[in-house]
Amino acid sequence: MKKLSTERIFTKPINLLLLSVLCTLLWGSAYPCIKTGYVLFALPGDDIPGKLLFAGVRFFAAGIITIVISSLQNKRFVIPDVATRKGILFVSLTQTVLEYIFFYISMSNTTGVKGSILNSSSSFFVVILAHIFYKNDKITMNKLAGCIIGFIGIIMINKTGLTASAFHFNMMGDGMMILAGLAFAIGSIISKKVCQTADAMVVTGYQLGLGGLILIILGLFTGGRLTRITPAGILLLSYMALLSAMAFSIWTALGKYNQMSKIAIYNFLTPIFGALLSALFLGDALFTLNNILALLLVSSGIGIVNLRSGIKPRNLRYPD
Repeated sequence: MKKLSTERIFTKPINLLLLSVLCTLLWGSAYPCIKTGYVLFALPGDDIPGKLLFAGVRFFAAGIITIVISSLQNKRFVIPDVATRKGILFVSLTQTVLEYIFFYISMSNTTGVKGSILNSSSSFFVVILAHIFYKNDKITMNKLAGCIIGFIGIIMINKTGLTASAFHFNMMGDGMMILAGLAFAIGSIISKKVCQTADAMVVTGYQLGLGGLILIILGLFTGGRLTRITPAGILLLSYMALLSAMAFSIWTALGKYNQMSKIAIYNFLTPIFGALLSALFLGDALFTLNNILALLLVSSGIGIVNLRSGIKPRNLRYPD
């Protein structure tokens, strides 16, 4: 009964919309937080080891928070079953460790504009991988059109930063960001499979905690240090851990009960929210024509993907 009510919560269309938007809003808020965090913790642009350590502390704390909350809900300390531990390891390695290693290498070798556009490739990868691995999650014209329109929206919000050099491909910058998107997509597909027989919060907590621990070790081993510790920095890092715990827990549960391709389209909102919140908190222009057009395009893409035509009703409740 509990499983049925939980499934109903995460599959109800209005809840799917609101929770997906909430996740992308939280992830989008990480954009200005990360930039501010680098200043508060005195991490220069080329300090990849320090940034990996910073990310590791964030995700390790997020994992601990998620495990504690799940344990309180279950009135016992939660430990993943032996059968799911290998799956959790693979989710952690792809969705946390590899994604952020690729991400930070990329951001040291490409512009923020190109990074934002290329990182949205994760939505395309999820749609393609879901088509391959799940019988009831095939590519439809709605999904394809929605992804293309959403991608155009990401280009629009970054249009002012696109110069002729933006179309030059750099493997260590652009290629690494595409690999980061692929790693996130692979992790999402694996996570959906693991969660078919496991609690989504338990999977989220342990994959974040393990991934964070690995990033901490990598950061320290390669010379990363957090030399400046301030109350403001600790407060910011605490918020980032909380947002990661909440966003990943909700996203994992949404992936468990819905077609991955249906929720992947919402990933296009993350850089939109990131740009808007960065403008709000970091002083950039907010209500620009590009921002408004981008939001309209991404919203249209989401609507097209979720049109009932092209999606069989029986697939809405009983994903593989």
